[in-house]
Amino acid sequence: MIGDWRVQQVARVVRAGGVIAYPTEAVWGVGCDPWDEDAVLRLLALKERPVEKGLILIADTVEQFDFLLDDLPERWLDRLSGTWPGPNTWLVPHRGRLPEWITGRHDSVALRVTDHPLVKRLCALTGPLVSTSANPAGRPAARSRLRVEQYFPQQLDAVFNGALGGRRNPSVIRDLRSGEVIRPA
Repeated sequence: MIGDWRVQQVARVVRAGGVIAYPTEAVWGVGCDPWDEDAVLRLLALKERPVEKGLILIADTVEQFDFLLDDLPERWLDRLSGTWPGPNTWLVPHRGRLPEWITGRHDSVALRVTDHPLVKRLCALTGPLVSTSANPAGRPAARSRLRVEQYFPQQLDAVFNGALGGRRNPSVIRDLRSGEVIRPA
């Protein structure tokens, strides 16, 4: 088991503006503090991902997303209930409450409450994190620490070692307004 000291160490790296890699439910992810523009832009440059595409935010509890969910229609909140924590990412209207370096050109933001125990512990200390697959654009998502280090040699501020969550595919992505599946699992 990963010790609390290591979780705290990686959380300090995130709070200091670092870009990290960590295991998620299905693949390795790279992430950073979503409120730190420099960190997000560095992450996007590493991935060769345009800012216009937007990013996913993950959290350890629904409450970490209250600032985005607090006044949504009850029927939309009902869609969320029972799907978190878990491999369900929802496109939620951000209503201008997040910076463009997170939302890209979209009027919604992708949110997921993780059920990965290690990532939950990290988010409990940092708050929501950017979460995107650990791979340069057009390459397969990393499924091992070795692949992460091959993709991003000496370019990450920390690699949070641990096991993947055992899922074969990344999370399903659904639009909260319509319920439409955007990306199947």
